Amino acid sequence: MRPKTILAAAVTISLWASAFVAIRAGLEGYSPGHLALLRYAIASLVFAGYAAYRRFGLPAMKDVPGILLTGLLGIAVYNIALNFGEVQVPAGPASFIVSSTPVFTVLLSTVILKERLNILAWVGIMVSFSGVAMITLYKQGDFKLGWGALLVLVCAVTQAFFFTLQKKYLVRYSSDRLTAYIIWSGTIFLSIFTPGLFQQVWRADPGSTLSAVYLGLFPAAIAYAAWSYVLSKLKASVAASFLYLVPIVTTVIAWIWIRETPSLFMAIGGVITMVGVFLVNNRSRLFTGGASAPINTQQAKSGH
Repeated sequence: MRPKTILAAAVTISLWASAFVAIRAGLEGYSPGHLALLRYAIASLVFAGYAAYRRFGLPAMKDVPGILLTGLLGIAVYNIALNFGEVQVPAGPASFIVSSTPVFTVLLSTVILKERLNILAWVGIMVSFSGVAMITLYKQGDFKLGWGALLVLVCAVTQAFFFTLQKKYLVRYSSDRLTAYIIWSGTIFLSIFTPGLFQQVWRADPGSTLSAVYLGLFPAAIAYAAWSYVLSKLKASVAASFLYLVPIVTTVIAWIWIRETPSLFMAIGGVITMVGVFLVNNRSRLFTGGASAPINTQQAKSGH
């Protein structure tokens, strides 16, 4: 593996991991909706400049409805649910919950693509859900259903749909071009939070605004570009393995940046979730007959 590819993968992991922490920091001065809109308005401007440089054309009209739906789920719904969820859920546990996305992707494949799963896959699904349940039900020393964790779980589900919807468009568009279309589409839907945004920017503390700018420039723009490069150089299964590090890096960054230390119980739930995801994502034995899974699950994790 070339050093440039390793560097691009490291950049992607670090930036996507930091997004969970930056959201928590940004929520100190912004409402969840305004933070999401400001983040992706900045990312849209970055991609507009990039598209002008690369001379991207417009998508085919027949693809516009599907791309808009992909942006709605993968950008708008995902970020609204994540931002509102992180009002209650710490960054580290949130990243572990979102890491269950491949599990939902595989479940969708059984419904939509009629894939058959073997015992190992079903065991992995149950293990992963057990870990997510531990994080979802545990809060401040007590066991109760947390609405924030449920919203973060919505992120994992929407990301699974996000991949399923965008799969066919990756055949017709390059990954960077499709990413630009999807981010612009998501920003259009997030524009419902425009009222009051400029007043909140004026009132917000500098740290929260810097977090919003950071989210737009780095996890939402640069990380996508770096990830596109990684996918162009590595096999999908190899690239996917890097993303198992995201929740771990998120926990470390959260401890350094905002002094956030997850409880032991939540940490155990996160580890259990990752073990289940690993079992589900074991492509060589996932589908009966040993066939490789047709769903490219590492892409399902990429909508941070």
